[in-house]
Amino acid sequence: MTRSSMTTPGVSAPPAPTDWTSCPACGWLLYRRRLERDLHVCPECDAHLRLGARARIDQLVDPESFAETVFPEREGDPLGFTDLRAYPDRLRDAAHRSGESEAVVVGVAAIGGTPVVLAVMDFGFLGGSMGVEVGRRVSGAAGLALERGLPLLAVCASGGARMQEGVFSLFQMARVSEAFGRLREAGLFSVCVLTDPTYGGVSASFATLASVLVGERGAHVGFAGPRVVQETIRAELPRDFQTAEFLLAHGLVDRVESRAELRPLLVRLLALHAPDRPRGEVDEEADPTAPDVTPPPDSDPWDVVQRARVVERPTTLDYLHTAFDDFVELHGDRAFGDDPALIGGVASIGGHSVVVLGHEKGHSVRERVAHEFGMPHPEGYRKAMRLLGHAEVHGLPVVTLVDTPGAHPGPEAEEHGQSHAIAEIIMRSSRLRVPVVSVVTGEGGSGGALALCTSDRLLVLENAYLSVISPEGCAAILWRTSTAAPTAARAMRLGAAHLYRSGIATSVVAEPPGGAHTDPAEAARLLRAAVRRELDELAGQDVDALLAARSRRFSRIDVDDGRPVRALQPVLPVER
Repeated sequence: MTRSSMTTPGVSAPPAPTDWTSCPACGWLLYRRRLERDLHVCPECDAHLRLGARARIDQLVDPESFAETVFPEREGDPLGFTDLRAYPDRLRDAAHRSGESEAVVVGVAAIGGTPVVLAVMDFGFLGGSMGVEVGRRVSGAAGLALERGLPLLAVCASGGARMQEGVFSLFQMARVSEAFGRLREAGLFSVCVLTDPTYGGVSASFATLASVLVGERGAHVGFAGPRVVQETIRAELPRDFQTAEFLLAHGLVDRVESRAELRPLLVRLLALHAPDRPRGEVDEEADPTAPDVTPPPDSDPWDVVQRARVVERPTTLDYLHTAFDDFVELHGDRAFGDDPALIGGVASIGGHSVVVLGHEKGHSVRERVAHEFGMPHPEGYRKAMRLLGHAEVHGLPVVTLVDTPGAHPGPEAEEHGQSHAIAEIIMRSSRLRVPVVSVVTGEGGSGGALALCTSDRLLVLENAYLSVISPEGCAAILWRTSTAAPTAARAMRLGAAHLYRSGIATSVVAEPPGGAHTDPAEAARLLRAAVRRELDELAGQDVDALLAARSRRFSRIDVDDGRPVRALQPVLPVER
């Protein structure tokens, strides 16, 4: 008697063989029902198995909210193409196997209660290849989003352009790219989820043109497939070549998420970019009429420098988790890399959705090394440039948190164009068509700091400073010894009081007694109140008036005008 035919009284027979399947990655035998509960992710090796369009939709959207958009049928064989089989026969076979009429399904649904247009590709239909009909449907989805003013979610799975439709297929890249360009011009939010695989004409068009790019864990994404690459250049490829993780490390996608994390991320992103999100609503727990107080006017500049450099002083990531309500980090410059010294993403604070940029130093030795001690490379500033564009397209104010000894001075930074990257971001932010609020939270070294200080409002924490060069650098050049750093700090008048009197800082934010590091929660509360106040005042300003006022502000920065120094210190109850 075979094992499969044995039965025990009172015990159910084992499932039939059809209830089991094997993981294509590791070969592990998987029970289908458990695999479905695990969202078709292998529990043994974490391989994310490919899904059809309908399964994707079921996983991502609110239950029973999807309404499919039906496209009228058209002639699908523009070349009369035949290889080993006639192309119409291949199309009929693909429809039968996949259950779909084409390689993309379009419709409208809700995700976390937010209406959204969907364009979900199905690799089971001729490898998700893009022909004329796919181009028509994807551009139709973008047109539907434009017509209804809705965000667009595209889920990509494709081997590339459809060879059987020749140059007609090639030009669908232009068709869908133009459609996504119209979405961007209209300020409509879009997300592309890159799944396994996404190649060729799809990856080189709409799949990489969305506002936010999310790679599914383990997905392979690229222009030319690895076999083509190897046969063309005869070179050994990295083990993780063209994986989603490879793309993230090289700054080409915003995030990499597991399948289970995709829907929660989409819910947050859609909420942060919702056009009807309340702007500047009053926080009932805040006291917007709290009085200002005068900080000590005689702070020694060298003492300020020392306090600004305290390792325990709150960093950008600390403030993002304490002073803001939500934060979704977005990675990469979409060209070369992702710089951990400069953090950026979309956040919310007191009813405002904003783009946040900030230098990150870390606290421990390991963190500080990993974050390059808060000294950005050109790819960091180019990531910031990309996010400034994101803010402008979607009408989001920008908040920057500045704490850096300066831009990275290494040879690689010079090779990648450090000066140009800094110059470009200063120019871009000076003409940005949305409000910009900058907060100097610690050190503000040279042009590396100024890159994030070109703003409508410049707030400086009580124990923070901006400087044209570090005190040590100044001392080494002019005094011929770095030991004269305290003298140099005093000569340059480093500190918040001088910045305010000079008209460079628009206000000074008080810190807890002894410095922000002594009470990080209180420091975050004070920073939150100050930023909210500035955002509330800037909300709804006419763009031309905003740009004119910003220009006047820069033109008036001249010399110390002796203004009395005052600090923002709202009296706030503890937030629950």
